[in-house]
Amino acid sequence: MAPHFVFPKNLRALEKDEEEEYQDNRLSVQNPIDVARLRPSQLEEFVKGVSFDLSDKELFCIEEQDLFDRVYSLVRGFSSLTPACKFILVESLRSNLSVLLPNVDSLVRVSQGQDDDEIPMLDRVTSYRNAFKIYTFFLLHVILTEESNTVSGNNTKVTATSRKKQPVNSWNWELQRGRMLNLIANSLEINLAMLFGSSDPDENYLSFIVKNVFSMFEKAMLLKDSETKDALCHIIGACATKYHYTEQSSASIMHLIHKYDFVVTHMADAVAFADKKYADGTLATSLIREIGRTNPKSYVKDTSGAENIGRFLVELADRLPKLMSTNIGLLVPHFGGESYKIRNALVGVLGKLVAKAFNDVEGEVSSKSVRLRTKQAMLEILLERCRDVSAYTRSRVLQVWAELCEEHSVSIGLWNEVAALAAGRLEDKSAIVRKSALNLLIMMLQHNPFGPQLRIASFQATLEQYKKKLNELEPDKLSEGVKDGVPSDNDSFNGDGEVDDAKAEEVTYHQPESLTDSLPHIEQEIASKDSSVPDVGNLEQTRALVASLEAGLKFSECISATMPTLLQLMASSSATDVENTILLLMRCRQFQIDGAEACLRKMLPLVFSQDKSIYEAVDNAFITIYIMKNPLETAKNLLNLAIDSNVGDQAALEFIVGALVSKGDISSGAISALWDFFCFNVNGTTAEQSRGALAILCMAAKSSTAILGSHLQDIIDIGFGRWARMEPLLARTACIAIQRLSEEDKKKLLLSNDSRIFGILESLITGFGLPDNIWYAAVDKAITAVYMIHPTPETLAADFVKKSLISVFDGNRGDALNNDIVSGNFTVLSTVKVAKLSRYLFVTSHVAMNQLVYIEYCVRKIQKQKGNKEKIDSEGTTNAETQKDNSINAELGLAASEDAVLDTLAERAEKEIVSGSSSEKNLIGECAPFLSKLCRNFSLMQKYPVLQASAMLALCRFMIIDAKFCDENLQLLFTVVENAPSEIVRSNCTIALGDLAVRFPNLLEPWTENMYARLRDPSVSVRKNAVLVLSHLILNDMMKVKGYINEMAVRVEDHDERISNLAKLFFHELSKKGSNPIYNLLPDILGKLSTQDLQKGSFCNIMQFLICSIKKDKQMESLVEKLCNRFSGVTDVLQWENISYCLSQLSFTEKGMKKLVESFKTYEHALSEDSVMDHFRNIINKGKKFAKPELKVCIEEFEEKLNKFHMEKKEQEVTARNAEIHRQKVGNIEGFVMAGNDGEGSEVSDNAEGNDGEVIKMSMEGETLSLDDESTSKLVELEESSGASSEVTEQEEGETEIQSLRVDRKEVSRSRVKKSHEKDLKGDLSATTQRNIRSKKMVEE
Repeated sequence: MAPHFVFPKNLRALEKDEEEEYQDNRLSVQNPIDVARLRPSQLEEFVKGVSFDLSDKELFCIEEQDLFDRVYSLVRGFSSLTPACKFILVESLRSNLSVLLPNVDSLVRVSQGQDDDEIPMLDRVTSYRNAFKIYTFFLLHVILTEESNTVSGNNTKVTATSRKKQPVNSWNWELQRGRMLNLIANSLEINLAMLFGSSDPDENYLSFIVKNVFSMFEKAMLLKDSETKDALCHIIGACATKYHYTEQSSASIMHLIHKYDFVVTHMADAVAFADKKYADGTLATSLIREIGRTNPKSYVKDTSGAENIGRFLVELADRLPKLMSTNIGLLVPHFGGESYKIRNALVGVLGKLVAKAFNDVEGEVSSKSVRLRTKQAMLEILLERCRDVSAYTRSRVLQVWAELCEEHSVSIGLWNEVAALAAGRLEDKSAIVRKSALNLLIMMLQHNPFGPQLRIASFQATLEQYKKKLNELEPDKLSEGVKDGVPSDNDSFNGDGEVDDAKAEEVTYHQPESLTDSLPHIEQEIASKDSSVPDVGNLEQTRALVASLEAGLKFSECISATMPTLLQLMASSSATDVENTILLLMRCRQFQIDGAEACLRKMLPLVFSQDKSIYEAVDNAFITIYIMKNPLETAKNLLNLAIDSNVGDQAALEFIVGALVSKGDISSGAISALWDFFCFNVNGTTAEQSRGALAILCMAAKSSTAILGSHLQDIIDIGFGRWARMEPLLARTACIAIQRLSEEDKKKLLLSNDSRIFGILESLITGFGLPDNIWYAAVDKAITAVYMIHPTPETLAADFVKKSLISVFDGNRGDALNNDIVSGNFTVLSTVKVAKLSRYLFVTSHVAMNQLVYIEYCVRKIQKQKGNKEKIDSEGTTNAETQKDNSINAELGLAASEDAVLDTLAERAEKEIVSGSSSEKNLIGECAPFLSKLCRNFSLMQKYPVLQASAMLALCRFMIIDAKFCDENLQLLFTVVENAPSEIVRSNCTIALGDLAVRFPNLLEPWTENMYARLRDPSVSVRKNAVLVLSHLILNDMMKVKGYINEMAVRVEDHDERISNLAKLFFHELSKKGSNPIYNLLPDILGKLSTQDLQKGSFCNIMQFLICSIKKDKQMESLVEKLCNRFSGVTDVLQWENISYCLSQLSFTEKGMKKLVESFKTYEHALSEDSVMDHFRNIINKGKKFAKPELKVCIEEFEEKLNKFHMEKKEQEVTARNAEIHRQKVGNIEGFVMAGNDGEGSEVSDNAEGNDGEVIKMSMEGETLSLDDESTSKLVELEESSGASSEVTEQEEGETEIQSLRVDRKEVSRSRVKKSHEKDLKGDLSATTQRNIRSKKMVEE
């Protein structure tokens, strides 16, 4: 009988050591052969010989010493074998083992039939066992050897040349590896109890198998082969479960999970395989218990291990939900741990269990009730975890709820609770939580069980109908069953409006289908005003439908109530907030949620966002919502948008339409449909829709100017025809269309409709066909259109001004009006309509502005023509003489002089608009002095506010045109902007100041403080415009950030939310410029805000917001030093508190903490205040969180120093205060004693100019008493009764009598008292002290 084979520690351990005798008769290698030294032919012959012997002899011939040595030699030198030799050897070993396995089963049957001859059978079993172990050992070692070679081969760099030199592998190793591992896995399924003599194989065999298989799990590339991975999972499952190698396997699995993240899913597969194959969850339970027993604190340090463990639990719950649900109690305590990754995983586990562990409907009623209670407990935990301290966990919970909604695992009773939870999380401080909440609401809408339309009105109407139906079916039980629409306890809903646990499943599975199917035709019935409602069945079904309708109504109201929050999220600085909010609003619109359409309109301005993802989100949403396949529907959507949009939305709409036309998303069919609406070719088109269509066409013309050219006549006929009287804004839109014409179309228009078009525009400007509120907007565009299409617009504009002037003044009335305005007499003005004067001023000023623009356009045109000419000359072939002339002109500077002449002419033309020449004034120049006098007449302006608005607007325009006129009237402008009663006038002037600052920055520079003062205006409109104007000037480097920026900072806490958001946006954008100017401005802002009358909360919010905009550590460190230095020289306690608060808001680094410690001398005098100390304690607590051990020691020493100094300062203050009180008392006593010695009979009286004026007043009003013995005796009795002593004390009782006595004595001897007072009384003496000393002297007498 051959020796026993024992699995060695490694392959080399099989070689027999001569010094060591094998006492236990083990099989070892006697004569190994070094196959690497054999020639290829010899090696091939050697391998074939071994293969022949293995196939020719018995299966257990492998235990023969000679064959065993030869096979060992080949396995040891497997790396040096050729691919063909490898294939031959592996196939021989594999085939022998595969044949051996069924023979073991037959051996069992033979052993059962041969009970007499046991010894040969035992030998045979031993031989089979030896062969089984040897084959397994060699095959596993071949796999490990080849895998190690593969890994090393992959790690070496392979160049292009070396890759060509590599021999082509003649065998498929991955295929062979899978076959070998599958064979080993199958070998574990045979009756090993027969081979090993017990139910479990020996420890040596299982240890060898498990150890090597787990080592293969450490190789990620190997696990990518599904056949190999399945075989490894099979082996692990069999060893751990079938052969009870659970404890060791669990330890190895936990080690791998902690160490490698890629192994998590494969381990879960292995554990799930064991449970499925052998119906035994021992391995899974062991792992869950091991995880549950782990100290939660250990996961805080091992973050990667915690993440892997969490993933493993989720994967396991997904594969084995029932087993996990029975053991979930072991894991729930980890919800109290500090590792958010474990909590995230447990939340995911609960989600998987809720979705999968309770789906079966079989079983007893009691067990089903237990399962439902377990499920309800899990749902309650999920609801509770939405308030987790970690944002990651809150986000993960919301994601789990979204998954449950997608899998229809949320009951109707719980639906609204989850919806309310998600709506509340929309205001979470963390962006990832808000994103998850938005996605959850999207998912709830998509998978809602209430129907495709969620209009509140529809639900209310339908619910009312079915409540009536229910009342008819249940008239006697109305008071018991349903109260205010809430089902009774007997129904599927309990008293709290939630679905009862026992019936939750029924409602979930049956109700959505019926409700969704029934709602559409129910609404149709109600819409047709049919009093009857569809019959849904018996009383119980009607009850269920009413309950579901109530839940649906509540859900619709909950989603609709989130619209204000969604509007705020669209203004968020987080791009994900904006993108997901838009997606949610689109889904709300799809389900017809109330308010969704209006909210979506608010997304249009976001198209100007610099964030590309936000722009793309708006663009995609716009296309999805408004651009339809049907061109007519697209046109209708767009024109309705144009009609309902405000000025800001129209600018955004113009940008979007232009972009879509450029990309071709708005088709030519949609353009044609828009023209049909404009021309009233579509039935039922209104004048308002016609205007909207033309507005969209004007927007499209910005990208494609040819769009308007095909309907020039229609624009004139309809835009200025009878329809314009019905829709006044149509004329304004037609003027915009004329401006947008291409150059060719403008020429075509002048050729065909020259006199007509200008006549129409003239009547529009000088006539009174339009109402005042429309006239100004229309004339604005009409004058601009004239300047864009007329060849000599100044001539026509002059006629406009003259006719407008004539309509106001008749004959010499203008001179009289001018004189009356100067003198303050309004008799002439009363005969002139104020409206006409306002229109005249508007036309004149707007013509002046357009004239300025026209001059600049002409200059640019001349410069462009000159540049084109020079370019042609340089490119063309010029003769030598021309080149010579050009060179001479260049040397003489004639070319530069031409530009100078052009600039001079342009400057002169601009000046002549308003000022004109000294000898002759032009048309508009005549108006300027009149306008200036008019605006200075404040009483007249207050009497006619409409005139003041028009006059000030004209004045501002003239000031923008002419620098001299601007300088002369700047003081007037600032006076009006500060004192005008009309907020419209102040707003217009504030906006004009921004334009003036751009055009004449040097003139406006001395008035900077006055411009910032507009931020304090009581009007919300003025403050908003001031914030916008100053933001534009500062952010575009047109105005330097002066020392008044604190006024802008105060607006961060403005009562108006819009202004507050604009101020925050300003500082956010300012922080992006250069190296963040806020860093330099912060100390100055702090100082200015400390002197302002601000509430403590407002100050803290402002400074916290500004400090948060500073991100760089270096700037934070520098701020520590700057703020500490501000303590020096400051004695105000409030400023100490403010500076220390700002210090506590900084993000401290190690260097920053050191600077704070080093600057101790600068702030030590402020540490006596408790509030200051509280802020420093906050800083210390912050520092301890991030500090390294060395720094932590320094911080603790610093804390002790602060506390000690604080206590010393407090003691010093108390001592100083007591000493001062004592000094004052002693000084008072000494003063009285000296006064008593100098004037014996006199009494110390109060000086009329001193502190006792009140007593003197009393003496004048009181009666005069003589100081005799009787009064003296009364005073003695009074003092004795009140417990007076020789010490200086305060007495409440008898105070009036003593004071009266003192005053009376003063009346008796006024001259003596006066002398003694002037001589001795120089300190401040309290009335009570004087009283006590005087009383004592009298007693002694």
